[in-house]
Amino acid sequence: MTIFLSIEKALESKLPFVVYRKPNATLLKGWFQKNDNLYTSKEYTESGFIFAPFDDKNAAILLPKEHSLFHEEEAIFQIDLIDENNFAHDYSSEKSHIHLVEKGVKAIDENQFKKVVLSRKEEVKPTDFNAIKTFKKLLSNYPNAFTYIWFHPKVGMWLGATPETLVQIKDNNFKTMSLAGTQVFNGTTNVSWHPKEIEEQQFVTDYITDKLISICNKTAKGTVETIKAGNLLHLRTLISGEMNSENSTLIKKLHPTPAVCGLPLETSKTFILKNENYNRSYYTGFLGELNLKIDKKNTSELFVNLRCMEIKGNSAYIFVGGGITKESNPKSEWQETIAKTKTMKKVL
Repeated sequence: MTIFLSIEKALESKLPFVVYRKPNATLLKGWFQKNDNLYTSKEYTESGFIFAPFDDKNAAILLPKEHSLFHEEEAIFQIDLIDENNFAHDYSSEKSHIHLVEKGVKAIDENQFKKVVLSRKEEVKPTDFNAIKTFKKLLSNYPNAFTYIWFHPKVGMWLGATPETLVQIKDNNFKTMSLAGTQVFNGTTNVSWHPKEIEEQQFVTDYITDKLISICNKTAKGTVETIKAGNLLHLRTLISGEMNSENSTLIKKLHPTPAVCGLPLETSKTFILKNENYNRSYYTGFLGELNLKIDKKNTSELFVNLRCMEIKGNSAYIFVGGGITKESNPKSEWQETIAKTKTMKKVL
């Protein structure tokens, strides 16, 4: 398949690229930058593929349309994964993560904020890591996700399979989603949800609709549904509308969402940056196509960077987190992060 040969060549030449597949699609798309320059964007007005960090005070990285070759091809994979792998869970960080969640619950009890999303990263050392093979496993096993491999010689390599859309924009029409709440998939999506999960997801829905009022002519909200993402289930509400502002304004309104940060946004974000004790980098940022002309419409399709990992040397760093409310049980939150690491561990 030619697109995988292009990946090999780009890695050998140390040139930036991204290859990805959208949810429920079979078309692989690739952007291959023709030089190794580091292009950035802070206003989201450029055209290309964007890779943005969690902290919006830092610039996003852009593979510009005018400096990239674009490839696409159909690709269907079936690579079965073993249910378990040999990676031990990182119990050394259990105590610190439980303590972090306890601090979060205490801050909520003190009315500092209503919700905060707390995360950690876990290092695993796969034997004989192969980027292309790992990407193919992601493609094969997570057909409902936005699945990608991204590389820049001045930044590093990231792979992921995210279930969450940040926003889809076509001219002045948009679609977004409120995604929160987690439980392990046990063969059915017909499940009961704990009040904590329902409350957490409602926080996100209310926040998004409130943020959009000032820049929209109209909005519509779907019903809450249970969706499957890998080995997990989440609660989701679809939201759509017609905006009366620039694309960049909408993107800035939506990122970061309470699903990756908390509520109120600024106080929860301050708590995260002060207490998580590591740099999220591009985890819980966003990525995707920015300001492309498709069918004569100015189109952007952006995804929240969840269920992802960063490759550094012989190590893979897996990023996981969960939403904390006053109902949260710190030990249960720890177990939820373990369940979330399996999405990436299964392909390593």
